[in-house]
Amino acid sequence: MDDTDTERRSDGGVTVQEQPFGLPRWVVAIVPLVLLAAVLAYLFFGSPFAALATGGSALPDVTVSYTTLPNEETVLVHVTNNGPRAVTVEQVLVDEAYWSFQMSGGDRTLEPLESSTISIPYHWNPGWDLNVAMVLSDGAVIHHTIVAPAMSPGVTGEIIGTLAVVGLFVGVIPVVLGMLWLPYLRSVSDRALHAVLVFAVGVLAFLGFDALVDVGEFMESVPGGYEGPFLFALGVAGSVLVIQAISAWVDSRTEGETGRLRTAYLVAISIGLHNLAEGLAIGTAFALGRVELGAFLVVGFLVHNVTEGPAIVGPLARGRRPGIEHFAALGLIGGAPVIVGAWIGSYAFSPTLGVFFLAIGLGAILQVVWEMADLVRGDDSLASIGTPVNAGAFLFGAVFMYVTGLFIAL
Repeated sequence: MDDTDTERRSDGGVTVQEQPFGLPRWVVAIVPLVLLAAVLAYLFFGSPFAALATGGSALPDVTVSYTTLPNEETVLVHVTNNGPRAVTVEQVLVDEAYWSFQMSGGDRTLEPLESSTISIPYHWNPGWDLNVAMVLSDGAVIHHTIVAPAMSPGVTGEIIGTLAVVGLFVGVIPVVLGMLWLPYLRSVSDRALHAVLVFAVGVLAFLGFDALVDVGEFMESVPGGYEGPFLFALGVAGSVLVIQAISAWVDSRTEGETGRLRTAYLVAISIGLHNLAEGLAIGTAFALGRVELGAFLVVGFLVHNVTEGPAIVGPLARGRRPGIEHFAALGLIGGAPVIVGAWIGSYAFSPTLGVFFLAIGLGAILQVVWEMADLVRGDDSLASIGTPVNAGAFLFGAVFMYVTGLFIAL
């Protein structure tokens, strides 16, 4: 048996596995991958379809991702080339007047999917809309309007500390305050507890819809070459599958009361991922000079997010009371990502990153909503979820988040 391997089965028999061409199986497995790499290299570097070229060229596709204003004498325009061909920025206009400019790297040519920053030494007036246009080498003009420009404070140690404090008040404190309802939840009837859990599902559903709205705003600035819709779908599907895999792995090792603790952690993870995207938006807006961090805004976020606490501890209202270490961990998992997201947003703003974070948060919310529905059903029938009390609790959760959201926007 020179060309075969043998493997003994559990029933005592022998399975014969062929060894093609006398080579190890791993060698045979990677041969198609090596050949695929060779074909792709030929297509990229060999230009096999050059004879079919008709002399035309694809239209240029350049996106302005965002702008920053470090001082009143400088405008920074961050651009990405989405097209299949290199483009060259020949001229820049500010308010219909040609202006001098420089591009990061010293080269005015953008290769496909390359990003660059255009620096324009221009004195702008705060609050007055600024119209910027880039003229490419083929005559195409890319327009962008900076609405109500304001100076970007940049990233300093003081700002990082401020963002940490804001994240503490926006994320950690309201989540922990909401979790303090656990003793009360442990004293209510099963019917009332189910209503609280469905209220939590309404909160999560609102957060999911809020994520969709934010994705729509970010998607407009995602460079076309990054395929924003597919990136969003990848984030949602990947998050759902990862949360499902974690849930299944924990289920295989826990049951009963520990299973309820597992659900609480899954809810905290989903809320934390959503708050990560919320923190990204906060850090980005602050770094770009678009947010006033007043006490009123902080109070509004605190009221808005305090409902996330009962959503996390609701599954723990029955069974053994968890230790204080679990209580602390749940609060940090649900709230602290606001701080991390704010730091990321202030250092490296990217609408592409924003879409991906929101997609991950939405996927986690979808999976956990399903977990919460299973928890409410328990041993009862599916119809128990649709009782008038539960339906009202779901609606109240969504409406409460909507009303407090309006309070923030005022």
